[in-house]
Amino acid sequence: MTLPFALARRFVAGETLADALPAVDRLLDDGLYVTLDLLGEYVDDPARAAAFSDEYVALVETLAAHRDVRGLNPHAASISIKLSMIGQVIDEDACEAHLRRLLDRAREADMFVRLDMEGTDITQSTLDLFERVYPDYPDHVGTVLQAYLHRTAADVARMIELNARVRLCKGAYKEPPALAYQDMPTIRWHYRQHARRLLTEGRLPGIATHDDELIAAVKQIAADHGVARDAFEFQMLYGLRPETQRQIVREGYAMRVYVPYGTEWQPYFTRRLRERKENVFFVLKALVKG
Repeated sequence: MTLPFALARRFVAGETLADALPAVDRLLDDGLYVTLDLLGEYVDDPARAAAFSDEYVALVETLAAHRDVRGLNPHAASISIKLSMIGQVIDEDACEAHLRRLLDRAREADMFVRLDMEGTDITQSTLDLFERVYPDYPDHVGTVLQAYLHRTAADVARMIELNARVRLCKGAYKEPPALAYQDMPTIRWHYRQHARRLLTEGRLPGIATHDDELIAAVKQIAADHGVARDAFEFQMLYGLRPETQRQIVREGYAMRVYVPYGTEWQPYFTRRLRERKENVFFVLKALVKG
């Protein structure tokens, strides 16, 4: 069954960039930062990978022009990409070529590009590709680490060694116990340990969570260690806890909202439903209203 896009509208800003930009403007008007995320994953056709590469370049150019017209600082708007959309699972060398073309344009536009993290089948590949390009674009590319993976403590240490910008999240993909912690108390414990290292030793970390317990813990870690409120940023997803997002800004912290858009929204939408019972309630309410 094909789900109607109306069900996903709470979590996905539009099926085109033009549809998503009004949502971006509303966030910027409220003092939040934004990261645009073109949806899609695991492309296995070289022609489609090349087309997505072109679309990412166009996204950088359009978003940079939009940012500049509004007179915003470069940090206010960025993009996030999935390497599996630009050939990672087909040919890593071709993927790197697409990525370098994008990063060349991003550097010219002074726009940051986050390499998103996907399933564990390509975690090492993603970090390998990141390390291949990072020396040439140290101010314009960063990556994501997932707290529920057993390997993440070593990856945090490596990113700190590189002085690379990291986005820390819990992790949204279903992974086996051999690779990932399964229970939430354990995941939260590891998240706090990774966050502490990134806050005290890392470079402008992104603390990506909707979890009140973790938000409070990060605020306390920052206060205890004298970490300035502009030395890191909280990050949340579009459509999740919008009032909390604005409250965090009112408290003087930076808040970045990931704004997804695109026609390939169903896998993303499904993951959001799996993450929180409240999200299922929002969708059921939309069905009743419809």
